Amino acid sequence: MSAGSTQVGAVGSGTTVRSGSAAHSGTDGPPDRAARVGGLVLVDGTSGAGKTTAARDLAAGTGARVLHMDDLYAGWEGMAHATATLERILTERAAGRTPRWRRWDWHASAWGAEESIAPSVPLIVEGCGSVTAVTAEFADRVLWLDAPEPVRRARALARDGDDSWWEGWKRQEAAHRAAHDPQRWATG
Repeated sequence: MSAGSTQVGAVGSGTTVRSGSAAHSGTDGPPDRAARVGGLVLVDGTSGAGKTTAARDLAAGTGARVLHMDDLYAGWEGMAHATATLERILTERAAGRTPRWRRWDWHASAWGAEESIAPSVPLIVEGCGSVTAVTAEFADRVLWLDAPEPVRRARALARDGDDSWWEGWKRQEAAHRAAHDPQRWATG
């Protein structure tokens, strides 16, 4: 990515957005790939940074479907599982197949309904753990969002009414960043 293709902006109070094209554009691969597979935007970052809001705003302007990583986590300890599931989903989608997965039901603490998406449907994936070398390979655009921890934690508490999960989730975020360096794909 060229230095000129990185954009930095703000979404909401205190949130920093780093944006850029993925190292490998979503149009790489077989010549007919672009015709078979809809666009893909990945929105990763820390909890409470504004990923869901950014994805919703992007989808409103494009008509893309939004896949929330919250639907792939196997509860509060499920980030690594969700990341692996997303890698499978996007690999199948890039091959022109219709991926299927089960959605996590947070109220039942169990896997719920089966979901799928046709490969031609434009897609925005938002959530912690969504950016890896594998997922970035298929993305047309990658965003990394962050904000100071006190701002993010206040947002999370306002959103969820409880932040008892915060410290455990922070450890999973740190493990994801150490294993996958997701900021790398957004900043080039």
